[in-house]
Amino acid sequence: MNDEAGETKPDHEPPRGATTTGTWHDLAYTATAKWLVLRKKEKPSAEIFSVSYVADSADLDRPVTFVFNGGPGASSAFLHVGAVGPQRVDFPSDGTLPPMPPRLVRNDESWLGFTDVVFVDPVGTGFSRIVEPDGKPKEGDDKKKGEEPDPKEYFGYKRDLESLCEFMSRWLSSHGRWGSPVFIAGESYGGYRVGRLVRMLQESTGIGLSGAILISPALEIGLLASGDYDVLSWVDLVPTMAGAAAHHGRSRAFDPGTPLEDVQRAAEEFATGDFAAFLTRGASMSADERERVLTRLADLVGLPVDFVTRAEGRIPITVFVRELLRDERKVLGLYDATITVTDPFPDRDSFAGPDPTLSGFGPAFTTAVNRQLRTEIGVETDREYTLLSYEVNADWKNDAPQHFFAPPEGATDDFRYGLALNPHMKAFITHGRFDLVTPYYTSDRLRNLMRLDPAMADRITVRHFGGGHMFYAWEESRKAFSGAIAEFYQEAMS
Repeated sequence: MNDEAGETKPDHEPPRGATTTGTWHDLAYTATAKWLVLRKKEKPSAEIFSVSYVADSADLDRPVTFVFNGGPGASSAFLHVGAVGPQRVDFPSDGTLPPMPPRLVRNDESWLGFTDVVFVDPVGTGFSRIVEPDGKPKEGDDKKKGEEPDPKEYFGYKRDLESLCEFMSRWLSSHGRWGSPVFIAGESYGGYRVGRLVRMLQESTGIGLSGAILISPALEIGLLASGDYDVLSWVDLVPTMAGAAAHHGRSRAFDPGTPLEDVQRAAEEFATGDFAAFLTRGASMSADERERVLTRLADLVGLPVDFVTRAEGRIPITVFVRELLRDERKVLGLYDATITVTDPFPDRDSFAGPDPTLSGFGPAFTTAVNRQLRTEIGVETDREYTLLSYEVNADWKNDAPQHFFAPPEGATDDFRYGLALNPHMKAFITHGRFDLVTPYYTSDRLRNLMRLDPAMADRITVRHFGGGHMFYAWEESRKAFSGAIAEFYQEAMS
């Protein structure tokens, strides 16, 4: 578009970004918050917001890590001000909700000590937005039916990954960092993103990776739903439920004080043995065997035998969190089963109160990230920072062509493909041991099914920590996690 003086004007101006400087311990860094415009057929289609923390002494030898969360529909705020950035929410040591408003404190466990970090908000989250079309095509336009811009185009498996690939490639170009070691880190559905980007980044974008970090990942989307005819999702939940029952003193299978690892290891053996047989065989199993298995399950998860028997051993997580401490009128957190909240409606059949983890933590992270962006860095915008968009989540679609009967495409195959493609890349997979939403045993089991040869297996580190989905809210776990990741970077770059 040209003005009267003949000067070219940009066809789309994103909001102005902001830059500031800071010091983390003795490390001087520059923080840059800005929008990058994505285009389709030479026209602006979306804006991706990101915050980069780059050491002033950074050179091509210093790694850069791209970080995102999941949802789909979640911004990067959880990892930004929860675990990885230079400042974090001041959680109590046990990971429970802090008083409002939450304090921002220096994050001594920040990853800035060993990598530059770029926090990315996928389209529709944080300050990232779809660029709406100027208007409907006029009558007589040569646009064919179906070619009009789709305002929800980026809310799908494939297009989402493509947008992240484009963002990372352009960030490396604009910062002159194509020679730096590149890492990617994602949490929850962000772990799914990492699993698939391990292949796509290297194969389609030409970005060679030094390492990939999968935090509480949901590698196989199909395993997140469970029903009467499933087996695997019920198997994967038992070790986490058993750990929660032991934590709250409700396990009848173990003495108080039994180490958590011992409890969950025994639960794993039961879940993949007798319980898997029970789920598979159903009514063909003898009555005595059924009674023995269901009694053992009830003792492990701390629920009454008759309750577990009526449920045929299939206890949904939404039921478990309400039933375990019902006599105390307490409900467990879905994302961290050690955290409880008082049930405000104990007389109602279904739980209608707040989840003490994701719902409870929402205001803390929203307040903290807004302070970090608007006050500490200086971003000026009237936009609302969307911590977690349920609209994006509801609109998410499978946009990859496949047969009608095919399940949603998982990330495990692409993860294995990426490991084979790059024999130098290392991976780190981690979960919180009390997370009921993406249970740790799912990733353990999938890893055992990957048919890894010894050399490839040696490149994957699997380590779990106390806590839940956001286990870094626990002080002890955050410190141990940061130390383990620092060692991982050192090994990946050696």
